[in-house]
Amino acid sequence: MLTIDGLQSERDMKAGLKVTWVGMIVNVVLIALKLWGGIVGRSQALIADAVHSSSDLFSDLIVLLGLRWGRKEADADHPYGHGKIETIASLGVGLSLIVAAVWIAYSAIVAVYEHETSAPNLAAIVVAVLSIASKEALYWYTVMIGRRIRSSAVIGNAWHHRSDAFSSVAVLIGVAASMLNPAWHLADALAAIVVSLFLFKVAASLMWDSLRELSDAAPEERILEELHHRAEQVPGVLQVHDLKARHSGPSILVEMHVVVSGGITVYEGHEIAREVRLRLLEDMDPVAEVLVHLDPESEMKQEGAD
Repeated sequence: MLTIDGLQSERDMKAGLKVTWVGMIVNVVLIALKLWGGIVGRSQALIADAVHSSSDLFSDLIVLLGLRWGRKEADADHPYGHGKIETIASLGVGLSLIVAAVWIAYSAIVAVYEHETSAPNLAAIVVAVLSIASKEALYWYTVMIGRRIRSSAVIGNAWHHRSDAFSSVAVLIGVAASMLNPAWHLADALAAIVVSLFLFKVAASLMWDSLRELSDAAPEERILEELHHRAEQVPGVLQVHDLKARHSGPSILVEMHVVVSGGITVYEGHEIAREVRLRLLEDMDPVAEVLVHLDPESEMKQEGAD
């Protein structure tokens, strides 16, 4: 039987899978459209953009695998859950974003260096506009779901969609400029270089966050302070110390020591620890597990005297 947390995790996984499948379908359609538009519209930039869009399919596949296994509940082999599988997937998305950025920049630099010229027509503009509209809409849909289910992999994939939209903007600028004045045929290449730099920055940030999670870096200081404050508000808790927390995918795992009166019964101490755990789980959404260790007040006083 699934717990309430398990049901929520399953709902989150299904939402993440759904938005990723929608993205895959849109990507397949766009790749076909861009190839057709590039050939019929005589636009080398649009054909290169189709190749860029194909990298989105790789990103979608990584996210699907990460969500499928990363949102599974804890088991005997993974007692702390499978959250880091999703973090690894997020790292993979970051790598694919960097590959896409390098590809765009390389293609643009070659075009500038070799002074490549083309004579695109209206078909290329129509496809570029459709790509921008669909990918920007897909970005907002995906990032909304990613933030709701707290999935760095899904959010990273949303940025992959936006990078494709920006790439298409560069194509649109270049195609329109070439149609207006053949002397401006390098405009799309220069715009693409700017897009690649922006994309590289987003990818580097995503990979840095993923590497921090994989190295068990602590959450932000404000989260640690809130954990400490909420635990101290539980009746019977005299002090909180040795508070530790780390990420596991979208979740946070917490360990802490709480000081209670040395004169209470074991049962009373257990109930205080139980209340601390439940309060943190209920009040702080990212927290998935809390381990509470009890320290008697008399022991803490003796340690202070020593």
